[in-house]
Amino acid sequence: MPCKRYQFNSDKGLNNYWGNNEIWKNTWIRNSLSNFFDYRVNLIVPNVYWGFLTYECDLLIISKAGYAKEIEIKVSKADLKKDKEKRHSHNSKKIRQLFFAIPEKLGIDFALEHIPNKAGLIVVDKFGRCKVVKSAKINTKVEKISIEDKLKVAHLGSMRIWNLKWKLIDEKNKLNKARLA
Repeated sequence: MPCKRYQFNSDKGLNNYWGNNEIWKNTWIRNSLSNFFDYRVNLIVPNVYWGFLTYECDLLIISKAGYAKEIEIKVSKADLKKDKEKRHSHNSKKIRQLFFAIPEKLGIDFALEHIPNKAGLIVVDKFGRCKVVKSAKINTKVEKISIEDKLKVAHLGSMRIWNLKWKLIDEKNKLNKARLA
């Protein structure tokens, strides 16, 4: 069962809360997906690249069973169309399933036209609720993720936390300076 601990509780939803900023929409979707896939059960790390894959993965989920899912987050039609130009085509011997995640507002039919056949589709509504509208094909040729690779991914996740903590301190300092000015 997905974790609902940090579900957004505003009746205004995503667009009224964050505006139309793509960085915040991406963060919103990433956090909603971490709840949906339950970060308390699975190893979930954003922006995985160094030391694990040959390309950057927006969100990597390693299940308790030891298999990896890649989630590619798209918040605009242009970004979704441009994904077809990537040379790696989201092909990896380590990824068992590939999903694309989009905000509901982007349009399911449009997204289904532009994602690879092997990919599943997850739609995130303005309240952070996630729904799988197309299942991903399972790559049966992958092996379980090794303990060494799990540790690499966990290490990357740990580095993300400390970077975010420093960013929070920087933002608080900016707010304090603005308040004093």
